Amino acid sequence: MSRRRVRPDELELWSQIARSAKPLPGSLKSRKLSPSEPTVPNSRPSKPVTENVSPFSMGAKAPDHTDTHYFPKTAADRLHAAPVNMDHKAYQRLKRGKLTPDARIDLHGMTLDRAHPALTRFIMGAHAKGHRLVLVITGKGAAPDPYDPAPRQRGVLRQQVPMWLQMAPLAAAVLQITPAHQRHGGAGAYYVYLRRAR
Repeated sequence: MSRRRVRPDELELWSQIARSAKPLPGSLKSRKLSPSEPTVPNSRPSKPVTENVSPFSMGAKAPDHTDTHYFPKTAADRLHAAPVNMDHKAYQRLKRGKLTPDARIDLHGMTLDRAHPALTRFIMGAHAKGHRLVLVITGKGAAPDPYDPAPRQRGVLRQQVPMWLQMAPLAAAVLQITPAHQRHGGAGAYYVYLRRAR
């Protein structure tokens, strides 16, 4: 392996460092390097060379607050953040439980593979009949186990039904989804406001 030659800028830097270093007692004075010498000497400078280092303090750029836990949004949180697509006055009456559903389906106790086709049939049938407001009952899910080492979301149907309603083919018939009022099931049910049938 051949050794490379020292560049002139490296020699200049080395000479600046060598001038600032003090030789050890009893050692020979440092000699000057010529450009023909193959390597830079291995001795280290006693003072580090710094070029315009701005002062700083540890942690100055760290954020003031960091979230150490990430809690996924529930279906109700996502629905509250969704835009209102229907008439605002009708939406307020809907949220207060003043509107009566035209039809209802109870998915409580069903498995996911039974509930999804049942919901699809119900929504498409209600839309074909010209219904505007239907109630979908999912149930709240089992009570959480306080001794469970891993926290789990309650109510699989309660989480899945809003996603199913926002996917094809149901999304073409659904105008608005919102959690039901307490008189119609509260957190265990959803109001589904349908588009006008054409």
